Amino acid sequence: MEESKGKMRNLECFEEKIRFDYKYGQGILIRQRKGIVVLKIKYKGAYGMGEKYDAVNQKGKKVINEVNEKFCFQGDKTYCPTPFFWTDSGVGVYVDTCYTSSFDFREDEIIIETPLDCKIVLFTGNPKEIVSSYMKIFGEAELPPEWAFGVWISANRWNNEELTLKQIEMLKKYDFPATVMVLEAWSDEATFYKWNPGKWNNPKEMIEKIHDAGLKLVLWQIPVYKRMGQDEEYNEQNRLDEEEALNNKLCLFEENGEPYRIPEGSWFAGSLIPDFTNPKTYQSWFEKRQYLLDMGVDGFKTDGGEHIHSEHVNFYDGSNGLEGKNKFARDYISSYKKFVGKDKVVFSRAGFSGQHTVPIQWAGDQQSRPEEMKSVLKAGLSAAASGIIFWGFDIAGFAGPLPSMDLYRRATQLACFCPIMQWHSEPDGGQFKELMAGSSGENERSPWNIAKAYDCPEFIDEMCYWHKLREELRTYIYATAKKCVKENTPMMRPLFYQFPEDENVLNCDDEYMFGEDYLVAPFMEENQTRREVYLPEGNWKDFFTGEVFTGKQVISISDMGKIPVFINT
Repeated sequence: MEESKGKMRNLECFEEKIRFDYKYGQGILIRQRKGIVVLKIKYKGAYGMGEKYDAVNQKGKKVINEVNEKFCFQGDKTYCPTPFFWTDSGVGVYVDTCYTSSFDFREDEIIIETPLDCKIVLFTGNPKEIVSSYMKIFGEAELPPEWAFGVWISANRWNNEELTLKQIEMLKKYDFPATVMVLEAWSDEATFYKWNPGKWNNPKEMIEKIHDAGLKLVLWQIPVYKRMGQDEEYNEQNRLDEEEALNNKLCLFEENGEPYRIPEGSWFAGSLIPDFTNPKTYQSWFEKRQYLLDMGVDGFKTDGGEHIHSEHVNFYDGSNGLEGKNKFARDYISSYKKFVGKDKVVFSRAGFSGQHTVPIQWAGDQQSRPEEMKSVLKAGLSAAASGIIFWGFDIAGFAGPLPSMDLYRRATQLACFCPIMQWHSEPDGGQFKELMAGSSGENERSPWNIAKAYDCPEFIDEMCYWHKLREELRTYIYATAKKCVKENTPMMRPLFYQFPEDENVLNCDDEYMFGEDYLVAPFMEENQTRREVYLPEGNWKDFFTGEVFTGKQVISISDMGKIPVFINT
């Protein structure tokens, strides 16, 4: 049975062997035995598999496809896996399962293992055709509101009204544009839907002030009925919420009938987990949060989602813990997206296949280290190759000792040419100081605090330039975003996605296309003075100098205080 170029084929089940035509001849898909499928093709690159921090090209790796909670230095772990890949030879595969699966990318074959036989979707065509076809399986992507493409400011330490409104003053003082403010430490830290009493005198009035300043407000969320620590202040509503969850089976339960609690050693240990497959859970959970939307909150930062650590968990919809480890992340995020509607945003860390429908992803936790910036760019490009359109990261990392000025500079330049541009930081003293020596003191990653910490006031002006450039780019970015949604294509694109006939870019993980027009080649080494940039076929104009270069060559670029960006003319 043949497969023509640019086509998709659903293979619900097949007995032993399927043959299909592709770029290098005839490929074979073999059901070797129960739960094991072998794809025999020639290929040099395999892309996708979700948000992968270790490499863009996964050939030579064995990828375990499951949601993981991993604080910094993710390596081969990920918050957002996807059982989908495509190759340079024009073949793509999506495995339609939420169970943990593995993909062994060997020399001339790819071995896929799943606990059960499941539907395989086979694609042939070029990268754009394959990724677009995969995305269409889950429905249309959603376009975020235009304001989402400005600068996002965020810090865990803004835990009262005074500190929050102070940020508006700082933006005005230094003439920094911004469109989104994210508050993490806003709640009572018990229910995660009630404002912390005594620290927020009049939240509605404060939100109006934030809006009057031209900012939208996004609030942090976590999907738990929290177990309060012995050293924490008693919260009656927390007790009532847990009681309601247990009595009405709104939370997850083990097979033995005991409530499932996050195991010790994991984030929010001892907490119950809401079962978003239960309509009653959805109703109860979001009825308690509806007042936040009513008072003007513009969206939620949905942290966590990696909380299923047992095989023996039962969900309302009949799924179990093996399936739910990945499925819970998707159910959690999609529930919030359904709740907020189209004019507000959900900014998620965890996810699974079909994540582009949410639609905004951020890369999770990184320390302020150069090697983390390298890995986060790989994650962004892998996410893009997996159909995630809108993605961002914490500029220069959010945790540990302050980043150097040069790392902050490089990361800001990179973020300026990403779908979402955000700086975020941990609280004073460092919430993870027990994990990282030296993470005490003033850790806010605001540009003005970096300038203050290094006694370099001129750094504020330098960073202001990039914030204002981002504002100037918003017209292009939003137009690109609309086109990407319409055509089911990512905003950030590995070079091989855009130039599939150019084998010089098969393993390129430090350059990318930002939309169809901009090639971005960030400086990735701290205090780097020069870098080589490969320009694919075409004519390329330097974004900052106007100098024009012919493609299909490597050029050397000096650091003149600007990130290498070229316009495809």
